[in-house]
Amino acid sequence: MKKHFAGFVFVVLMLGLCVPPGFSQASGTVKGVCKDVQGNPIVDGVVVFVNQENGQKYTLKTNKKGEYFSLGISAGNNYTVTLYRTADDAKANKELFHYAKVQITLGDNTPLDFDLQKEQQKAAQGVGLTPEQIKERQEAAEKVNKENTTIKSLNEKIVAANTAMKAGDFDTAISTLTEALQVDTTHDVIWAQLGDAYRGSALKQTDPAEKTKRLQEAITDYQKAIDIKQKAMDAGTKKPDDSGKLAEYYNHLGDVAARAGKLDDAVKAYTQAAQINPEGAAGYYYNAGAVLTNAGKVDDAIAAFDKCIAADPNKADAYYQKGVNLIGKATLQGDKMVAPAGTAEAFQKYLALQPTGQYADVAKQMLTSIGAPVETGFGTKKKGAKN
Repeated sequence: MKKHFAGFVFVVLMLGLCVPPGFSQASGTVKGVCKDVQGNPIVDGVVVFVNQENGQKYTLKTNKKGEYFSLGISAGNNYTVTLYRTADDAKANKELFHYAKVQITLGDNTPLDFDLQKEQQKAAQGVGLTPEQIKERQEAAEKVNKENTTIKSLNEKIVAANTAMKAGDFDTAISTLTEALQVDTTHDVIWAQLGDAYRGSALKQTDPAEKTKRLQEAITDYQKAIDIKQKAMDAGTKKPDDSGKLAEYYNHLGDVAARAGKLDDAVKAYTQAAQINPEGAAGYYYNAGAVLTNAGKVDDAIAAFDKCIAADPNKADAYYQKGVNLIGKATLQGDKMVAPAGTAEAFQKYLALQPTGQYADVAKQMLTSIGAPVETGFGTKKKGAKN
């Protein structure tokens, strides 16, 4: 058996020696070093050679020094050589850089390095660009400069309008923001601020018709801001604070709708705000409850304050307002006032959270009127009437 094995090895070696000399010269050797824009080696990167003449493709991987190497690349005059950060990027065709019309000759080839830092510098200087590419780059730079100038102008108008509103000069703010919209109508912030200006100016009007008109203008502006912000978020350009901003637009819309007598629209806007931004839900539901209370919608108001409490169990005023609505449903049995279940608990919880709050005295009076103990520790009896 050993002799046969040795003989087999000998035959294989002889066959190797008999390979025609031209075979070893049918391919070229390629190598290079890949570095990122910081000058660091691109480790485990992927370099892909594609022969544009016949479609042959070779995929090489870089080592810990960012080096790649191969002995077996077929000769060709039109290779595209592309660098990818990872194998997944290569599959997704997310390239870092590529060279076109690379020639691969038989034997050793000149190293083909990828130095993204140098390539970035060349691109900034326009090195290696055609006249058409240079023109495109210049036009792009001019466009950016124009946009920056526009943004600067808009920011100045926004600041000026905000200053005017703080001084109570809403008409000047409206005029300034209207000028801004003549320049650019695509910024939700401008529309929202214009809504603020119209809302503030409406409250100063003595003519009911003019007040209604300005409130409607505010509603339209807030809705425009909402549409623009929502469209941007749906397009995938969402920023960390976008949900909060969109919710506040709805919150302001709810306030204006309520002032315009559009109760259902107001509650809908507050509810939308709470759904968009759960972190601020307690405040939005509280606002809905307040609007419903003012409109005499007792049961709906109680439901809104319950949602507020669920979102923030420590929001004292919500307990008080719930108690007020509940006591509004109280009945007289002889000379005794009988309040619905949960009334005393609502006022007592308020006192537990705000024993000296602005509604503390009224809450105590309400408890006394229904014969419930006055508690400031919610469970610890401090003072009260006999049951």
